[in-house]
Amino acid sequence: MTVRIDGLFFGKVAQRWDGRDPSAIGKIPVTGYHEINEFGFVSDEQADLKNHGGHDKAIHHYATDHYADWIAEGEVPDGTKPATFGENIASFGMTEKMLCIGDTLRLGTAVVQVSQGRQPCWKVSAHTTNKNMAYLFQKTGRTGWYYRVLESGIAGVGDTVSLLDRTQPDWTVERVTTARLTRRVSEADAIILAVMPELADGWRSAFSKMANGDFGENTSHRLTGEKPE
Repeated sequence: MTVRIDGLFFGKVAQRWDGRDPSAIGKIPVTGYHEINEFGFVSDEQADLKNHGGHDKAIHHYATDHYADWIAEGEVPDGTKPATFGENIASFGMTEKMLCIGDTLRLGTAVVQVSQGRQPCWKVSAHTTNKNMAYLFQKTGRTGWYYRVLESGIAGVGDTVSLLDRTQPDWTVERVTTARLTRRVSEADAIILAVMPELADGWRSAFSKMANGDFGENTSHRLTGEKPE
């Protein structure tokens, strides 16, 4: 499985919405070749390092294939282009149904590994001016996915992303992301995911709680941005 990088997008931290947390979701297209280190593209920024960035969420890849669906469903305007959801990489022909947690890929000259799906927050709703977008991301599973960086390198538009190895063929990004976001998962599956070494630490921790019968996660702050009382 190989796809072409059709777009690369980086953002700077900025105060986007009065009285709310800053964000670097406003990504703009870049040209040329760009360095990738253990935290992702060196020229990209993240505002909230607790929930974005870091080793397990170094680079966000989103399937441009999904934009036609969002437009057809009336959730974004005609002509909406990649980077609307704050992704770093845009491509056709690789989706959450096709990739698995733990997949190792060559990205330009770097080597990356699929670590988790995206856990949408209120910022994607604010950025798209669609108050339901974070919820719709979660409902549809069209979230994109994150990479951790195994080997540093460089990448640019026109380079390829190619599958090198697959260690968890039963656990597609779609399957695991749906289980994580909906919390509809069997005890047996939660036990497996809680100890899956390729899965991001935060998601393993969440599945560990589910394996022990704790499904009481409060998602209101993540989805709406409202502070819990």
